[in-house]
Amino acid sequence: MRYLVIFLIVLTSCKPEFTAQEVVDKAIESSKLNDLKKSTISFTFRDKNYKADRNNGEYALTRFFNVDSIIIKDELSNKGFKRTVNDSIVSLSEKYIKGYGNSVNSVHYFSILPLGLNDNAVYKKMLEPVTIKGKEYYKIQVTFSEEGGGDDFDDVFIYWFAKEGFKLDYLAYKYHTNGGGVRFRDVKKEQFKNGIRFVDYNNYKPLEKDIDFYTIDKLYEDGKLKKVSEIVLENIQVSIN
Repeated sequence: MRYLVIFLIVLTSCKPEFTAQEVVDKAIESSKLNDLKKSTISFTFRDKNYKADRNNGEYALTRFFNVDSIIIKDELSNKGFKRTVNDSIVSLSEKYIKGYGNSVNSVHYFSILPLGLNDNAVYKKMLEPVTIKGKEYYKIQVTFSEEGGGDDFDDVFIYWFAKEGFKLDYLAYKYHTNGGGVRFRDVKKEQFKNGIRFVDYNNYKPLEKDIDFYTIDKLYEDGKLKKVSEIVLENIQVSIN
């Protein structure tokens, strides 16, 4: 009996505090992102205007911009991608449909993280927790299935969620398009609309090309990343439907 008690104590002590799924769910809840499942949001990013209409799985993600007084609208929805120029639909090759569609999807995807981490094509795995700048974090790896994972299904992401409050403070990704590379982001600023958390990021890359992707948080702390850009959302408007 004594050995059984000891075994149960050891087993309990080895059990993770939360699963990866539980951490992501708590992070989404803490930022009130579930409210966006039936909503309309708009914002400006790098001089282009974006709008997302979501209705419990139905979506229309758009991007508007002007080129020499020509109005271009890109729309990605459940029905696919289309581009209109001055309200006229233009014919595009498959290459441009994928390229423009991925570009629109990427901006909208990052704008509401970590909500997209519960998509069907997402695989989540809990890594060893870490401490960054004196603060404890859950560290979660995200990969994608080939079916439903998009053209970049083989990309790998890591997300760092604060143990206290479950906010997403850092993320990193390893991509393979255009020669491949690695990026790391930390929170530049957070803002709240209708109680929903939106985040701007500083965007970094490693000083050296060949690194262990899974230790990039250590490189960040050691000052071995170079800031290359900022991800800033302006004029955010939210309407909960």
